[in-house]
Amino acid sequence: MHKLTFMPQGVDIFLPDKAPLTQVEYAYNGKNIIPFGCRVGACGACVIHVTQGGENLGIKKDGERIFLEKLGYAGETFRLACQCQITGSVTLQENISIIKHK
Repeated sequence: MHKLTFMPQGVDIFLPDKAPLTQVEYAYNGKNIIPFGCRVGACGACVIHVTQGGENLGIKKDGERIFLEKLGYAGETFRLACQCQITGSVTLQENISIIKHK
């Protein structure tokens, strides 16, 4: 099991090795922690900001990188959660998709 921490709330969720992050959609008391739309990397609803352990989410493929840059999220710390599988401990900042669309 690997720990996925959401900050600043300090919420920890544990997922099995290589579990897709889509498993956390309603994992915390039924709350939508990461909103998922298409689940195939085409809508941008699940953009996350990784502050620690980014290497534990798998390799960012070119399609994901290009799409994130088009959305204005350049850099290694931004990912599409629907494209990630956890292989170690990871810390995420509050879901930026929600912040950006408030």
